[in-house]
Amino acid sequence: MRRNAVLFVAISLLSGFGSTAMSLVAGIWILDLTGSPSRAALTGLCVYAPTLAGPWLGALLDRVPRRPLLIATNLLLAASLLSLLAVRTVAQSWLIFAVALTYGISYVLLDAGESALLPVALPAGALGDVNGWRSSAQEGTKLVAPLAGAGLYAWHGGAAVAVLSAAMPVIAAVLYAALRLTAAPATTTNVAPGPGLRAGLAVLAGHGLLRVTVTLAAVSIAVSGFATAAQYEVVTVGLGLAATFLGVLVSAQGAGSVVGGLIVGRLIARRGVTAVGVAGTALFAIGLVARCLPWWPALLVGAVIGGIGLPWTLTAAVTAVQTHTPPDRLGRVAATANTVMFGPTALAIPLGAVAVHLGARPVLLAGAALCLAAAATVARRSRHRPPAGATVHIGR
Repeated sequence: MRRNAVLFVAISLLSGFGSTAMSLVAGIWILDLTGSPSRAALTGLCVYAPTLAGPWLGALLDRVPRRPLLIATNLLLAASLLSLLAVRTVAQSWLIFAVALTYGISYVLLDAGESALLPVALPAGALGDVNGWRSSAQEGTKLVAPLAGAGLYAWHGGAAVAVLSAAMPVIAAVLYAALRLTAAPATTTNVAPGPGLRAGLAVLAGHGLLRVTVTLAAVSIAVSGFATAAQYEVVTVGLGLAATFLGVLVSAQGAGSVVGGLIVGRLIARRGVTAVGVAGTALFAIGLVARCLPWWPALLVGAVIGGIGLPWTLTAAVTAVQTHTPPDRLGRVAATANTVMFGPTALAIPLGAVAVHLGARPVLLAGAALCLAAAATVARRSRHRPPAGATVHIGR
């Protein structure tokens, strides 16, 4: 168990470092090439759009050997990143969007694939802790990766960042090969098999705990995308800071995520996934409000608070899916859950890019209000129920 846990955490570190550095630099790169904050924010759209195909990609994970598919996905991602060496002018900027799209497809396959591998590599009781450690590791790379990516970009340009990021999935592929997996436990279920979308939604809709936790995560993640352009606006226009200050904010968010990820497993064990999801959504909303203040230290505080809250909400949903889904359908259900959680962001990002023309702070406050409303609704409905998710069993 310990060996596999270390390998999964190491994979999260590598993936988090490479993707965080490249995602930030992709936006800055487009901003420098085009001068448009809205276009820079749209790089995130390319990352999140493939989640809409999540159920079908997840069905693939249930039909082919999962580990070889994850290894191949990492190697193909590395190859696509090297194509950015051809970007010189705005005419080649489409390559940056294409690589962002490739990242999005890889995220769907890797996230769902890891969710399917974890239950056959670790005891059920350890999933909450390991998910928290993975989140802490991946998000914690934001302490270093944004600054390293922005610094390397300023020094040698985007091509250097692309080469560095391409090395990360290659090493991750090697670590996937080193995992020791056991056979999936037998399970029975009354959910009829079917295509990815139908089978995945049937499991999510048929389990109240999954509905609640996945919905909270979907709201929080969509709002984070909706607020992307507003954050660019606050930094570069509202406060008159350089775009590279965004790297400092992402690092501050990473600091919060390190703390949150280290304790979220214990919180899930004591309070249940629903309570942790509610708390995470509320904290994320508070972080958005703090970013409305016209003072750059307030942006840092808001980033730290949001860094704690968003991973809590996501970890609660992922742990609920892993521990309440039949193993033979975990690929489809995990990918469908990812579509539900991340898919709305494909619409939220362009909406935020348009809404920011009305002002950054109204966008941030509207997002905070939506998160608080969702958290309050779930908390009110579950107030008189016992904590859900404190004790979990595979296939139940």
